[in-house]
Amino acid sequence: MDNNIVPSERVGRLDKSSSNYDIVIVGAGPVGLLLSTCLARWGYKIKHIDNRPEPTKTGRADGIQPRSLDLLRNMGLKPAIMAHEPAKVYEVAFWDPTSAGAGIQRTGTWASCPSFIDARYPFTTLLHQGLIERVFITDLNKNGVDIQRPWTIKGFKADEKADPEYPVEVNLEHIEGKAKETVRAKYLFSGEGARSFVRDQLKIGIKHKDPIAHVWGVMDGVVKTNFPDIKMKCTIHSDHGSIMVIPRENNMVRLYIQIASSTDKDWNPRKTATEAEVQNSAKRILKPYNIEWERVEWYSVYPIGQGIADKYTLDHRVFMGGDACHTHSPKAGQGMNTAFLDALNLAWKIHHVEAGFADRSLLESYEPERKLVAENLLNFDAKYAALFSQRAPAAKDVAAATEQKKDTEEENQFVKTFKDSCEFTSGYGVAYDPNALNWSPSHPAQSNVINPKGNKLRTGRILINSNVTRVVDANVVHLEQEIPVNGSFRIYVFAGKPSVSGQAIRGFAQNLTKKSSFFSSYLRSDLDTVSHHEQHNPHSHFFTFCTIFASKRSSIEISRDVPEVLARYRDHIYADDIWDHRVPDAKAAAHAKMGLDEEKGGVIVVRPDGYVGIVTSLVEGRETVDALNEYFGSFCTKKLAEHKAYL
Repeated sequence: MDNNIVPSERVGRLDKSSSNYDIVIVGAGPVGLLLSTCLARWGYKIKHIDNRPEPTKTGRADGIQPRSLDLLRNMGLKPAIMAHEPAKVYEVAFWDPTSAGAGIQRTGTWASCPSFIDARYPFTTLLHQGLIERVFITDLNKNGVDIQRPWTIKGFKADEKADPEYPVEVNLEHIEGKAKETVRAKYLFSGEGARSFVRDQLKIGIKHKDPIAHVWGVMDGVVKTNFPDIKMKCTIHSDHGSIMVIPRENNMVRLYIQIASSTDKDWNPRKTATEAEVQNSAKRILKPYNIEWERVEWYSVYPIGQGIADKYTLDHRVFMGGDACHTHSPKAGQGMNTAFLDALNLAWKIHHVEAGFADRSLLESYEPERKLVAENLLNFDAKYAALFSQRAPAAKDVAAATEQKKDTEEENQFVKTFKDSCEFTSGYGVAYDPNALNWSPSHPAQSNVINPKGNKLRTGRILINSNVTRVVDANVVHLEQEIPVNGSFRIYVFAGKPSVSGQAIRGFAQNLTKKSSFFSSYLRSDLDTVSHHEQHNPHSHFFTFCTIFASKRSSIEISRDVPEVLARYRDHIYADDIWDHRVPDAKAAAHAKMGLDEEKGGVIVVRPDGYVGIVTSLVEGRETVDALNEYFGSFCTKKLAEHKAYL
């Protein structure tokens, strides 16, 4: 990542020899690593420990969903992930008992990420968690952060009165007792997993959403089999039990075998089984097909229950995320993906508070946003399990579920549940409720230019994908990927046709530069020395601008059509001239997909984590910028417009 993304506005930059840190992160699993990676790139001083002597060697999570792959690409980490040649799951196969009692038969297949979801990567990526961890660790090393191993947390306390700047005292110890260390930090984060020391010390309880629990056997290995779908994700039901098949890298396959349930007469949550017993169960379930193991890399038996922490923080100084907050079955491959988004949500909010952009109350939105997602995940988890265990889908259901639904079609409950499930598992179904960040009619920002008629975007949801042509080099690019994960709000000015919207664009730029605007209020302190080649944050680390014209690239002249303040983002000026099959009749597909007027345009503010915050019309005069000032003013540190606190 470019050094220019380091936030020069941040106060409290520390000498490396100091025992004070911006944050102490406990646990180097997915949630801790992504949080650490973001904050390290943005210039924060991090103490990151893990109680394991090395990264995950075998087992644990392995599924990266389409939305998470978008995120990893946006962070520049996707090439390193894909270099390991992970398995890619495009379809799911369903197998059930034959009517003649002669073993199992395939009863249906469908896309894991069907076409009604507008995904860049319509597949699940399967790769060993340890390899994923190492990708993050390599990036952390480049940014001066080393994971301190094997160390553990022994205690902590937070007291803002004793030390307002570094209120959290953290006691750390080498796992073998060889050394001890006490440090102070602004924040402490627990990414320790389900057995979180921090959560226990805070006396935060876990609510178990579903009394039904299961004991699962899971086995990673290389197999020799004539089962035809061993390279696909499979849900297999037989008269002898159930298996889920997950293909992996390096010719490996993961098998989940349910070996006990709380509905069993002899239910024992501590039930175990040997490697040979689990293999024999798999052999019985897969008949009439054969399976033998050439080698087993990892094997475990463990109980699975649905649980969610009562709180994610008590004081907005000590936070938790990932498995420390939510546990569920592995069936839908959501654990690591939910953890990634926990981390990203918290990372940018800490950044905006510490950079002086946002009021400290912004941190209060972390728990309700991410806890809602976890609650939805647990509800979905139960529904997902029931969906595929109650009955085999009929052929007509498979066809209806896989194809794009027409408005005139009736949709049965099975198909509706399937579609909802696909959206959720892909990651595109995440939705945040209204608050200061996600505009709604009750938001303090009130204007007739907000939420223009025809707008297809929903606040609190991910920005719709679109392809555009970058004007400076004629490259066709993915608009939503053009701004990296740099902690900035992304402001997309859909400029329509210059002949129609020219005056509105000029007025927008003029009002941006007024003294009381969000733009002028958060300019960089080193503005005069910013490199000419800085693409994303020439004015501020608070925001990045993209300007998209509903014109052919050849007809756009930046010096003529783009006001100076927006032209400074010359690498983020685009032509909306790429045809899209989802809006085949549109003259400007990106405008049309967003539901914005192809001639008049509009403005979309996207949060630093990629979720839509507010949508406005682009009109002549000051109304558009006034509306954005009111939106940002509801959570920013400076008074941009009359507003009230709203979180």
